[in-house]
Amino acid sequence: MQENKDKSIEDLVDDAKGFLDARIEYTRLYLVEKVSKVFADLATSTAVIICFILAFLFGSITLALYLSEVLHSYSGGFGCVSLIYLLLAIVVYLLKNKYIEKAIINIAIRKYFDKLADKEDEDEKL
Repeated sequence: MQENKDKSIEDLVDDAKGFLDARIEYTRLYLVEKVSKVFADLATSTAVIICFILAFLFGSITLALYLSEVLHSYSGGFGCVSLIYLLLAIVVYLLKNKYIEKAIINIAIRKYFDKLADKEDEDEKL
């Protein structure tokens, strides 16, 4: 009888070790999945931002050169573009607390909860 208890305790300990090993492996794989998703999101977002910055930069140069031809002065054309950006910066500064920050926060929260919902949908399918 004592032998059966020892065997069942050993089996229980082995099962507990197996469960702990499986749980550690699951946690490791879960973290790898999360880190890879964050990295992929960061990489794609960075690529999109770089493309927007380049388009904005070349568009600004194109506008400045066009205005230079219209005004027959390079300094006049580039100065007009600079004034446009200065006015835009002032408008953004004045509206940032009321509209812009709230919109960015709402977008970030919506993106987080969309990803969370996607994760829950994946878990339900499994």
